[in-house]
Amino acid sequence: MLKQFLNLKLSQKLSPQQIQLMKLIQLPTQAFEQRLLEEMNENPALEAGKEDDYENDEFEAEDYDDYDDAESDRIEADDINLDDYLGSDDIPDYKTQVNNYSDDDEDRETPFAAPISFHQDLINQLNTFILNDEDREIAEFLVGSIDDMGYIRRSIPDIVDDLAFTQGIYTDEKNVDRLLHVIHELEPTGVGARDLQECLLLQLKHKTPTEYIALAIDIIENQFDAFTKKHYEKLIQKCNVSNEQLRKAIHEIERLNPKPGGSFAGNSKITENIVPDFAIRIVDGELELTLNGRNAPSLHVSKDYQEMMQTYKDSRDKSTQQKEAVQFIKQKLDSAKWFIDAIRQRQETLFVTMNAIMHYQEEFFLDGDETKLKPMILKDIADLVGLDISTISRVANSKYVETPYGTKLIKEFFSEAMMNDQGEEVSTLEIKKILKNTIEEEDKHKPLPDDQLAEILKEKGYPIARRTIAKYREQLDIPVARMRKKM
Repeated sequence: MLKQFLNLKLSQKLSPQQIQLMKLIQLPTQAFEQRLLEEMNENPALEAGKEDDYENDEFEAEDYDDYDDAESDRIEADDINLDDYLGSDDIPDYKTQVNNYSDDDEDRETPFAAPISFHQDLINQLNTFILNDEDREIAEFLVGSIDDMGYIRRSIPDIVDDLAFTQGIYTDEKNVDRLLHVIHELEPTGVGARDLQECLLLQLKHKTPTEYIALAIDIIENQFDAFTKKHYEKLIQKCNVSNEQLRKAIHEIERLNPKPGGSFAGNSKITENIVPDFAIRIVDGELELTLNGRNAPSLHVSKDYQEMMQTYKDSRDKSTQQKEAVQFIKQKLDSAKWFIDAIRQRQETLFVTMNAIMHYQEEFFLDGDETKLKPMILKDIADLVGLDISTISRVANSKYVETPYGTKLIKEFFSEAMMNDQGEEVSTLEIKKILKNTIEEEDKHKPLPDDQLAEILKEKGYPIARRTIAKYREQLDIPVARMRKKM
């Protein structure tokens, strides 16, 4: 049985404008500039630069609500000159203005690099080998199977099957293995290896033979497991060599490239430069915060569009076609005004948030000592500036600040608190810094295991469990003691 009833409840929903503002706050400088260009392309009522002859505040949307009046007098469409409302050119002025050059400047084109890809370079090298048509197809297929690090991470039987099913080439494992040796002759040395052991061996065998190269080949070929686990005593016994001989052989191995594809000079991966959103300077012993000027563009509502609205307001005769045109104009003006206001709010939110962080971590910003970073969570800053935690998170997760000690990601200043032996709250960042320094100062011939590191930090006033040491060490990307051992 169906029943209908009314249910009243209060719920809080974000308006589209609030959602857009949150998205703007989250954007770092470069992404914000791109978003700004997109908005200007979509809304011709929004223009860049400072306005000279009028104020934006003169435009009020409610002054033009009468275009919805269905009882307005009508005139014939043929009597309407829409050029008075939409202008003679659909392309806004800002799209045709170039202010970066003077009239005397010569036209210059920016050259673009057209680098050869890693795989194309290998194909070019392959063309220098004399191969029959089928062998060349198989060799090119092998090149196509090489990943960006320079490895073929597939077994020969799988490659044989793929050649048959996808290329219609029927061959055997022996032939593919023969052509794989051709691939191993390509540069950079080690490319086409199926695992790290083979990659290192290929590079060693291309070197000029010496006593230590021969020993290194023996170690990689026959004692690879002991080498990777750094069981140096076992290697000395198995290879019947002295400590010095082993040290020099390992030195030869350490000079090899475990990722030959990554060293390709023509690798054209895009490298993004970090653009700091803020800058902190020390002026006369005081901290000074500035917001990157690219986050504070000069924008205004188009004067032409405002004049179109005024023309309509002063007009006595209003047709349906006029109303539709003016409705479009009003929507663009509303959108432009809101976007300008949103940018102002974004600037204010960014500045007050970073200003609170700067003063909260004032000791660090004054001398750059990471051990002086205080425990700080998102709620601490949210309470200071009166904003929601989610807003602080959006600012911290994607923004960078330029300091006298380098450019830092803002979220790196946030950390949990721990108690030292004196009952004082200290930042986990401070503990990680001390742990890192302790490991850097250890004897690499006898690196400290986690339980000894825990004892050392306890002596320094930080009672931390061994498992916590292991967690912090992993977060710092520091290997276990055995893997830190050196000859």
